[in-house]
Amino acid sequence: QVQLVESGGGLVEAGGSLRLSCSCVASRRIFSINTMGWYRQAPGKQRELVARITGGGITTYSDSMKGRFTISRDNAKNTVYLQMNSLKPEDTAVYYCNADIRIYSGSPWSNYWGQGTQVTVSS
Repeated sequence: QVQLVESGGGLVEAGGSLRLSCSCVASRRIFSINTMGWYRQAPGKQRELVARITGGGITTYSDSMKGRFTISRDNAKNTVYLQMNSLKPEDTAVYYCNADIRIYSGSPWSNYWGQGTQVTVSS
């Protein structure tokens, strides 16, 4: 019923920037979206938190991303963004969008994942 559609990944040189987008798409108007976030998973490693933002705009960042990455959201578009600056080769990973969504007023909160978008940073 709900899909998280990511875009913006790609190949960039070290020191460069990328902006990821993730839109929550449903067959009906979504009632509410709470926390939205970005996670990443590098080959051979566990998935880790990059950043998340609550419905009220409170942000949390992983220590290694502070000062380089910025998460934001557009509630009117049900979209979350991740601006990534000063990229390093160790940022290479598949980046996944995540969101807590209530599809309609009587439904429970459910957690959704996007399909992932590849970010590759060359040295």
